Amino acid sequence: MNFLIDIGHPAHVHYYRNLAVDLEKKGHQVFWTVKEIEVAKRLLDHYGFKYIVLPKKSDGLFGKVWKQLLYDLIIFRVCIQKRINIAIGTSVSIAHVSKISWVKSVVFDDDDDDVQPLVTKYVNPYADVLVSPEALSGKRKRKDTIYYPGFHELAYLHPKRFTPDSNVLDELGINSNEPFFIMRFNVFKAHHDVGIRGLSLEQKLRLIDELKPYGRILITTERNIEPELKQYQLVVSPEKIHSLMAFATIFLGDSQTMTSEAAVLGVPSLRCNSFAGRISYLEEEEHRYGLTYAFKPENFEALVLKLQEMLQLTELKVEWQLKRSKMLNEKIDVTAFWAWLVENNVRKVEEESKSSFWTKFK
Repeated sequence: MNFLIDIGHPAHVHYYRNLAVDLEKKGHQVFWTVKEIEVAKRLLDHYGFKYIVLPKKSDGLFGKVWKQLLYDLIIFRVCIQKRINIAIGTSVSIAHVSKISWVKSVVFDDDDDDVQPLVTKYVNPYADVLVSPEALSGKRKRKDTIYYPGFHELAYLHPKRFTPDSNVLDELGINSNEPFFIMRFNVFKAHHDVGIRGLSLEQKLRLIDELKPYGRILITTERNIEPELKQYQLVVSPEKIHSLMAFATIFLGDSQTMTSEAAVLGVPSLRCNSFAGRISYLEEEEHRYGLTYAFKPENFEALVLKLQEMLQLTELKVEWQLKRSKMLNEKIDVTAFWAWLVENNVRKVEEESKSSFWTKFK
């Protein structure tokens, strides 16, 4: 079969790269489309995937609508040219194209309906198959959603798929036993980010002051970094960030994805934004496994107290690895399940209530 994977964010490259490799090993052809996002292209180049570049995304609402129509048209043409059977992604376009063509679409979505109303209305209903983590079970408007025991981040950070490379520490001049902290800040310009706040500059500087006595601080951000934070800016190849994360003492920021990445790696994480308490998979990582903590910006002082508490724990890493082990014991090798699902063009998983069904993806 011929598969198309559509990429709209650098994280999506990580989501689907192991899936693409597994499908190609089985003799299928996999094609990629990617929006004009430099980091996403660098990742695809690093992993050796050939891809078709779509125009750059727009920030304004009108621009987003116009560009979306253009993306749909381009991807429709790609599907014709490459004779695509199944299109895969966290993608608006593949859902739309599947409604006007023979192409079947499989959309992977881990966000709650109420935090992404446009996706809930204009994307998910049009997908042939909608796949989500079981943390969202029963919370979707779409009743035939396929739920699986895992998180998107386990598609590339499950122990079967990822082993951290300590060479990244040497590259940055960090000793193996040296404590260090990674911080990540978003710009909140996506369609679902209207009215959403993350950390203010004042709050970022307060966290830095709290961390300074305990170790090195490394900051990664989506776009331009504030001058006051420039001295802490992290410069590392994007494919190495997860290895670096695996060795970090604590992760702090206002990013959903990197918070979850830290959690599944067993790295303590603290997140502060208006989405706190509203993202089901992060709620599960917090309240079922104790791997992460979320705070709204107005509760920033509670975050600081939790950080101070964690910094005093002498066995912090050991404790979090135990929590991670519990989580991994209850979850699956997500890529293995995704590959089975798309290769067999499965529309419904009847056996999902039987625990024995999931053991083949452990």
